[in-house]
Amino acid sequence: MIVLSKDIMQIVREQDVVLFRNRVREFSTKIGMSLVNQTKLITAASELVRNMLKYANGGKVVLEIISKNAQRGVRLTFIDEGPGIADIQAAMRDGFSTGKSLGLGLPGTKRLVNEFDIKSKVGEGTTVSIIHWKHGR
Repeated sequence: MIVLSKDIMQIVREQDVVLFRNRVREFSTKIGMSLVNQTKLITAASELVRNMLKYANGGKVVLEIISKNAQRGVRLTFIDEGPGIADIQAAMRDGFSTGKSLGLGLPGTKRLVNEFDIKSKVGEGTTVSIIHWKHGR
């Protein structure tokens, strides 16, 4: 996998979400991603960035345009130093929530993107990486 373009954004307050969403749209437009795939990526990214604000008081996101086997995509890596997730398997089930929500965020996000990876350590933080390819496959 080759990184063609990279940016890092700090997310520390609600206002950063709009700037972040615009940056994701800019990255996906740059590679010619369809509006449907852009919408899926931005929806997934919005959920993850709001989780980062809600549960970890912010963090940073690495935005990258990547290339692999002649296809291009956008990879977003969300990194926080929050409390971490004690049970990732439970957190990935529909309906599970520790924050009085519907519990659809993480599993719903996974369904919207082509690749999803989550690592978390209690007391150290969480890193979530998602990839959406230009053509959505």
